[in-house]
Amino acid sequence: MASIVFIVVAAASPLGVIGGPVPLGIASGNGAGFPFSFVIATVVLLLFSVGFTQMTHFVPNAGAFHAYVGTGLGKGLGLGAAFVALLAYLALEAGVFGLFGPGLAELVQSYGGPVLPWWVWAAAGVIVVSLFGYLNIELSGKLLAVLLIAEVAIVLVLDAVVILSGGGPEGFATGFVTPAQIVSGAPGMGILFAILSFVGFEATAVFRDEAKDPQRTIPRATYISLISIGAFCTISSWVLISANGESDIVKKAAQNPGTILQSTTEAYLGVAGGHIVQLLFVTSLFACILSFHNIASRYFFQLGNRGVLPAALGRPHPSFGSPAAASLLASLVVGLLVVAAVLLRLDLISQFYTWLGGISSVGIVLLLTLTSVAVLAFFARQQPGGPRWQRRLAPGLGLVGLLGFLAIILV
Repeated sequence: MASIVFIVVAAASPLGVIGGPVPLGIASGNGAGFPFSFVIATVVLLLFSVGFTQMTHFVPNAGAFHAYVGTGLGKGLGLGAAFVALLAYLALEAGVFGLFGPGLAELVQSYGGPVLPWWVWAAAGVIVVSLFGYLNIELSGKLLAVLLIAEVAIVLVLDAVVILSGGGPEGFATGFVTPAQIVSGAPGMGILFAILSFVGFEATAVFRDEAKDPQRTIPRATYISLISIGAFCTISSWVLISANGESDIVKKAAQNPGTILQSTTEAYLGVAGGHIVQLLFVTSLFACILSFHNIASRYFFQLGNRGVLPAALGRPHPSFGSPAAASLLASLVVGLLVVAAVLLRLDLISQFYTWLGGISSVGIVLLLTLTSVAVLAFFARQQPGGPRWQRRLAPGLGLVGLLGFLAIILV
C-alpha cells in the first residue's frame, strides 16, 4: 500500500502545486481564504472515492475513469469520457510548460548560463519528453523517490520555520477559517486550482491487480493519498499566506505568482533554501509533465486500438514496445499549443497556464461527475443491495458536491 500511495503523491507534484496553483488560487481566487478550498475539495473527493473504490471490484479492467463510466453508463458515454480525459491531460501538460519554460530559464541564468527566451527551454522540454515517450524510457523510481522526499522536505522545513517563528509580519493568517474571506473574490477559481492539485489520485485503482489484498489496499491507499495531499496543501498554502502577511498576500501573489515561493523560502531559509526550491520546482514540473504525457499517449493508443482513431496510433513500436505514434501525436498537440502561446504573446501564468488549467479542471470535474453517476447507476441496476453508505449515500453526497464545484467553477 505504501508504494501505491507514494506513486500517487509523487504524481501530484507537491512542490509544483505550492509554487504554481497555490499562488494563482490566492491571487485570482479567494485570497487569504484559499486554503479552505483544499479542505472542501478533500472532503468531496473522499466521498466520491467511497463509491469509486467500491466499484473497482466490478470493473472488467484496471482502467481509468472512462472504464468506470463505460461499465456504469454504457460504451458510448465511456468513449466520450475518454475524449474528455484526453483533452484535460493534453491541456494540463501544455499549460505546465508555461511554468516549466520560464522556471528553467531562470534556473539556468542563476547559475551563469545563457539568457534565452522561455520558449527555447519549453521546446527543449517537449523534445526530451517526446524522446522519453517514444523510446519508452521511464524515470528511475529511485530518482523519483529522492526528488519527492526532497521537495516535500524543503516545504515542510519552511512550514516549520514559519510556524515556530510565530507566523509572518502579521502573525498567523485566519482567513481560511473566516467565512467572509472564504467566499470573497472568486471562490470558483479557488476550487479550480485546488482540484488541479489532486489530478491523478485515481491511479490507485490502476494498481488493483498488483496489490496483495486489493479490496482493502486500494480504498486505504486512495483515502491516505487524498488526505495526505489535502493536508499538505492546506497547511503549506496557509503558511505561505502567513509568511507574507494576510493583508499583502493577494498583491504579492498577483505580482509574482511564479517566484513567490522562492522569495518566501529565501526570506526564511536563506539563499541556499531559495536555490534548492528553484531547482526542485523545475524537476517537479518536469516529472509532472512526463506523467501527463504518458497518460495522454495511452489514451491516444487505446482509442487507436479500438478503431475510434487511426489504427496506427494503436500499434506499439516494434523495437521499443512503446506507444510511439501516440506519443508523437501528443507531443505535436502540446507543441502547437506552446507555439500558439508564443505567437499570441500570452502571459505565461495568468493566461496560458491559467486558461489551460481551467480547461483541465472543468474536464476533470466532468469526469468525476460522470463517474459518480456511473457508480450510482451501476449499483442501482446491476448490483442492487449491499452496503448503503458505500454504494448510495457517499456517492450521492459526492455527486452533489461535484455538481456544486462544476457550477461555481463555470460561474
